[in-house]
Amino acid sequence: MLDDLLLEVLACPRCPSRPPVRQAGEFLVCTECGYGYPVLDGIPQMLPESAIPMDEASKGESERNSDG
Repeated sequence: MLDDLLLEVLACPRCPSRPPVRQAGEFLVCTECGYGYPVLDGIPQMLPESAIPMDEASKGESERNSDG
């Protein structure tokens, strides 16, 4: 879990208005565009090239869960 103060200053790098992000599991998700940024070893990967549409991330997660 990331610190609340950190979440207050982080913003989506893809969106011109720099909307805030919210934590959703192992991702920080933009409140405007819905893209997620992975958090690896507690470090947010807030780079545009790291952004993942969260519907794709959810799809991948459900596919991994159904394999087992």
